[in-house]
Amino acid sequence: MKVKMDQRFEDVYWILDGKKQLATKNLVPGQRVYDEVLKRSRGVEYRVWNPYRSKLAAAIYKGLSTFPFKKGSRILYLGIASGTTASHISDIIGNSGVIFGIEIAQRVLRDLLPVAAARKNIVPIMESARRPQNYCWIVPEVDVVYEDVAQPDQASILRRNSDIFLRKRGYAFIAVKSSSIDVTLPPKKVYRQVEREMTSTGKYKLIENIDLSPYDPKHAMIVFRKL
Repeated sequence: MKVKMDQRFEDVYWILDGKKQLATKNLVPGQRVYDEVLKRSRGVEYRVWNPYRSKLAAAIYKGLSTFPFKKGSRILYLGIASGTTASHISDIIGNSGVIFGIEIAQRVLRDLLPVAAARKNIVPIMESARRPQNYCWIVPEVDVVYEDVAQPDQASILRRNSDIFLRKRGYAFIAVKSSSIDVTLPPKKVYRQVEREMTSTGKYKLIENIDLSPYDPKHAMIVFRKL
């Protein structure tokens, strides 16, 4: 088995073991978050990053070129759920970084709590991402706002949070589920709507739009930069 760091993204790895698999270095060796495969090479433990379970991993497989997640990054994660994707971001940003995870669903937040207990760089916050005023006293200015909430107004949710928390030149990621916004429209038209809503104020620039099929059909990862 060979392990190579990605040529573009720091602390993202590819495991070459019969097939090429995306991975991150486990911040908490020996512990799994979502039944992911653990592999060891030269005394280092890696977690295979499954693109069918993580939209960010799917975006990397599909050619994502923007990746501002690095050691020490501060992330606001809207819709963190049980921490599948967040745990890999946690591996990348290390103990000098922090993820503020917003989640309204009690059941999935209960699943996140043991993950956050083991990973000290995840701060769970039980609140609706529609009410950023309720956690503005906890969350500081961040480098990245990452949103994965399947709601009709998810673009508006991203913009409101990014207006408040995202630093200038920071990045806003949105995992768009087209059927949650408008089931009657083709996915590409829904993605264009999200792009227009985010860029209409002149505060954000569209960076890239990645269709996540076949990993997540009718989903896209859209990236903006705050001007």
